[in-house]
Amino acid sequence: MNRLSPYPVSPIFSARRQARSGRLQRESSPRAWLLAVLVLAAVVALDQVTKHLVDHSIVPGEERKLLPGIQLVHTSNHGVAFGLLPKDQLAVTVLIGLALLALVVYFATHATQRLIWLPTGMLLGGAVGNVVDRLREGAVTDFIKLPLGWPPFNLADASITLGILLLFLAVESSRHLRA
Repeated sequence: MNRLSPYPVSPIFSARRQARSGRLQRESSPRAWLLAVLVLAAVVALDQVTKHLVDHSIVPGEERKLLPGIQLVHTSNHGVAFGLLPKDQLAVTVLIGLALLALVVYFATHATQRLIWLPTGMLLGGAVGNVVDRLREGAVTDFIKLPLGWPPFNLADASITLGILLLFLAVESSRHLRA
């Protein structure tokens, strides 16, 4: 029997679970780092290309319909996600730095965890994409506008948001595999 079920666990399933757990532990940490860096580079490249296209095709303040309910705009964001802390660059920099440090430390200690490289690369890539804008222009270019007053965002922001969701799923999945 196991902790989750009152029924006996088949030795076959138990052996499969141990083998799967062993594969997770054998997955090389350098491979996970390489995959995370590749995702990071892809996110930064795609983010910077789309921001460049917006900078050169949409006048600030102009709105263009992309799909029903989705418009392209050209705005500058001086704060963090969704315009929070708009005038406090030091606080923004400290928050971003602490969050990235925590993520890298977590990844370094859990790099063998299944698929953890994907959300790590997405989060780091999104952060780097926005930091590049801050260093180059002093603000982040946002261009995707959803209905109902949702603040404009960019692909780096979308990567960060999706990366957070995937990180929670990866951590939760790992907890269930260890149970």
